[in-house]
Amino acid sequence: MIHKKPTYEKVNPDFGESILVKQHVKSKLNYTASWHVHPEIELVYVNKGKGKRHIGNHLSYFNNSQLILIGSNLPHNGFTDRLTPKGKETLIQFKPDIFNNSFNGLPEFREIINLFERAKKGIIYKPIIKSHVGPKIEKLIEYEGVTRVLKLLEILNDLATTKDYTLLNVNGFAFETEPEDSAKIDMIYKHINSNFQRQISLEEISDIASMTIPGFCRYFKNATGKTFTKLVNEYRVVHATKLLSESSNNITDICYECGFNNFSHFNKLFKEFTGKTALKYRKEMRRIIQ
Repeated sequence: MIHKKPTYEKVNPDFGESILVKQHVKSKLNYTASWHVHPEIELVYVNKGKGKRHIGNHLSYFNNSQLILIGSNLPHNGFTDRLTPKGKETLIQFKPDIFNNSFNGLPEFREIINLFERAKKGIIYKPIIKSHVGPKIEKLIEYEGVTRVLKLLEILNDLATTKDYTLLNVNGFAFETEPEDSAKIDMIYKHINSNFQRQISLEEISDIASMTIPGFCRYFKNATGKTFTKLVNEYRVVHATKLLSESSNNITDICYECGFNNFSHFNKLFKEFTGKTALKYRKEMRRIIQ
């Protein structure tokens, strides 16, 4: 959500390769997510896993699988909190001009160029295309050289021509990528993520940011387009979606466990954020899981 000064991540493909492909399985998944940015386009497929999506201004939770495409210089966090026993996360990164010299002028390539432009808002793909493209993404790690490039081109063509997707940052945000304050911003996010289940005062978070309360409020609103309270409440609602999906706790208990101290306020914010009541959300998730 914060568009200023995310950590710059250096992406290093293997020697002689222009595409980086990494694969994590349960036994090897061990990293700490941080708010970061890179000029490379990033494609992430998780076949079985659970975690938060934090891409640009978008925050949500998934508890099965996901296929997302992140455009150049769109800040984001890591995605998988945990993988199931057969879970696998495959990540592909490449520069947006990877095909420019050879294909950019060809009309057949226009759809993929348009895809890269859409990806600047972040794209999440729905089940039909996810089930079709996911296995191809997982298999990409087996290829090298020209074959890997051609297989990636096939995947991108599938993603470019489907309508089975949703944009994550529909309102758009002019993200900046200055790295100077990345440590401070990442620290703010980590503090919210670790403490949203209790009340976090403006005095507390301003002290952590080494700013006055008015200065912090201006800085935060300018950086995110949201007040600090709104962002904390979004973290709480996202955590509530996780608990509604994974636990059998009653909704009132979930409300208070997520840091809300008023049930009617929780219901109002939950519906604003998800478009449905907590009860309806739980019923729909149970139908999906069954």
